[in-house]
Amino acid sequence: MKKKLKIAVRDLVAYVLRSGDLAFEFSSAARPLDAIRIHRKIQQSRPPSYQSEIPVSHQIETELLTLIIGGRIDGIYPDSDPVLIEEIKTSSLSLDHHKRNENPVHWGQVKCYAYIFANSHGLDKVDTCLTYYQVDSNETIRFHKHHTAEELCVFFDDLVSRYIEWAETIVKWHTLRDHAIRDIEFPFAAYRRGQREMAVNVYRAIKDERQLLIQAATGIGKTMAAVFPAVKAIAEGICSKIFYLTARTTGRIATEKALDHLRRDKLKLKSLTITAKDKICFNPDAACNPEECEFARGHFDRINAAVKDIFRRDAFTRVAVEEVATAYRICPFEFSLELSLWADVIICDYNYAFDPRVFLRRFFLEEDGDYTFLVDEAHNLVDRSREMFSAEIFKQPILDVRRAIHRKLPQIYKSLGEINAWMVRARKKCEEFGAERHENVPPEDLIPLLRAFLITTENWLSRNIKTPFREALLDLYFQIAGFVRVAEQFDDSYATCFAQHKTDLKVKLFCIDPSIQLNTALKRCKAAVFFSATMTPMAYFQKILGCDADAATLELASPFPTENLRLLISDGISTLYRQRELTKHQIAGTIRTLVEQKKGNYLVFFPSYAYMQMVYDSYRPNVAESELICQTPFMTENERLDFLALFKQDNPRSLVGFAVMGGIFGEGIDLVGERLSGAIIVGVGLPGVSLERDLIRDYFSETINAGYEFAYQYPGINRVLQAAGRVIRSEHDRGVVLLIDRRYATGRYRSLLLRQWTTVTVRHNRQLVEELADFWGQRAEGKEQKA
Repeated sequence: MKKKLKIAVRDLVAYVLRSGDLAFEFSSAARPLDAIRIHRKIQQSRPPSYQSEIPVSHQIETELLTLIIGGRIDGIYPDSDPVLIEEIKTSSLSLDHHKRNENPVHWGQVKCYAYIFANSHGLDKVDTCLTYYQVDSNETIRFHKHHTAEELCVFFDDLVSRYIEWAETIVKWHTLRDHAIRDIEFPFAAYRRGQREMAVNVYRAIKDERQLLIQAATGIGKTMAAVFPAVKAIAEGICSKIFYLTARTTGRIATEKALDHLRRDKLKLKSLTITAKDKICFNPDAACNPEECEFARGHFDRINAAVKDIFRRDAFTRVAVEEVATAYRICPFEFSLELSLWADVIICDYNYAFDPRVFLRRFFLEEDGDYTFLVDEAHNLVDRSREMFSAEIFKQPILDVRRAIHRKLPQIYKSLGEINAWMVRARKKCEEFGAERHENVPPEDLIPLLRAFLITTENWLSRNIKTPFREALLDLYFQIAGFVRVAEQFDDSYATCFAQHKTDLKVKLFCIDPSIQLNTALKRCKAAVFFSATMTPMAYFQKILGCDADAATLELASPFPTENLRLLISDGISTLYRQRELTKHQIAGTIRTLVEQKKGNYLVFFPSYAYMQMVYDSYRPNVAESELICQTPFMTENERLDFLALFKQDNPRSLVGFAVMGGIFGEGIDLVGERLSGAIIVGVGLPGVSLERDLIRDYFSETINAGYEFAYQYPGINRVLQAAGRVIRSEHDRGVVLLIDRRYATGRYRSLLLRQWTTVTVRHNRQLVEELADFWGQRAEGKEQKA
């Protein structure tokens, strides 16, 4: 049975006809959405008989494959003689530019559509029309050409013949890949407890095209349990591409390692790791044009050769992409986007699937792609998605840019002056009502001022004039463009927040409920699997992540011996804000008591830096036998690594690290074995009280009567569970976790602790000593028996 290979007309034409330099037309972050609206506007202006968005498809048969070429025709004039096929393009370039420069890719696209339509309708001639819409002037220009069916056939056959060699390479690869996938078995001698159940449920969700939420404890092997069945689904034809979405470097590394492990067992699979443009760019100080960047110059002349070169490898890692891009002198980021078309697994950040500004449009402009989303550490997607769907602008950068362009760009200077005047008036309101306030409506009178700025600034930026202030103006442009885009989405799930800091003012369009837009984004795939060690309660995540009502859920307990963890609760101490000064010495004493029972390394977690510092100052004077370290705000990567490096197995005395829940040490770190003996968690992890958190509380109180839970309690308890999860990282680890807070005595919080936990309540330090002596003593007895 011959393999089928699908390709869009636009991708076919781009692959064969592209050449020359990589030169970006200047466009705003909102431009792709504008283009869709402009297309609809033009289509609606056409005569009643005009047909828009007409799907077409054509098959080419060779000995090896069936090539299916398809797409959507923007518009057809069926009453014209001959029939007229229209392709619509939006552009920020002048209409004169399009008069002087014919774009072979644009004409190739419309000619392909004309051939496919003529062939399927038995027409002997067809006319084509390329319509350009200039986004700043709102003017259009149309170019017409006449074709015979024979001319179009010659053009189309030549185009396909130049692509067939690569298409056959892809099909041969798919055949080799699918055979290898069918032959591989699970790469380990045995499944860990819970791992097989997770893998089976992942496969079933992909096969049934459903959503699945999994809470799986550390040690189950979540990455392999998610990746292995998803890879198997590719060979079954259930999905064509896997998007492994992760917010952390650790998640990316774990996925790359899992795929490499499978490759050692003879798996054949192409995987791509997409690295952010600002991190992988070879020439970050230059603009993306041939005049300033050598990697943009002639990029398209060499891109196909580079793709064929790297295709001899299976893992398109950052190192591999950079290596080949350097050899062929092409842009590494654009190279990685090109490779995404041919990769079976794409490892990337959440934003490439969910963020309206940067999601991969080549895959997700249309819904219901046969893709699978594997969302790692899915608890992090809640706050990340709020950030993606929100936008903010500040007064000070507007003033700074305005001063920089004074006397140089008078129109933009004037426009920024009007915006600054609005911000001054808004700041005065904050002074009257307090440093922070909000409104439940968008700033209607600000948006026209911002739009005027965007139009005026685009005209200048599109000319690519290099000046000392260009980058600052460009940054401001994109920030304001993003703000306007979000303003267009503003509804009851948004609020406008104002925050004054000295003379500056922040205006933020805050997305209170990300579930609405996440639900829309999830239509870009056929199946989505969300997994994390902490997704408690499951109903909260199902709602806030925008999952369907029939989404499946699965909870898997730790595969490690339960006796290796001693979970203690000190529920007689209050950590409420108003009582912290009174109980700080008691908390410090409890920490000291726990640490003194066994030499080792300990982490103490707090809900905030201020609270951490308060207890740290109380603890520090009486710790001659221990070494203390303390997390600080805005630690660099090297400072973070230095902090973790102190947690050694053979430290001569105890090490106590003070850290903040939900921060860089609260999750995503592995201190295996003797590197961590225990964790003390002070409080129930509640996020700090803020305007945004209160807006979340009020919104969900009104909509589902669960405001406090969604705003504070559930996010807090997941921070607690993440911190506790630092202790047991392998089957040989032993350690203690101590939860300190009076609220753990209530069912409201006890019910949220992990079901597999066996907890012991300690009412005073003497009881704490007894429990720890029993726990650590068991270990000593075990060692003696082995001896």
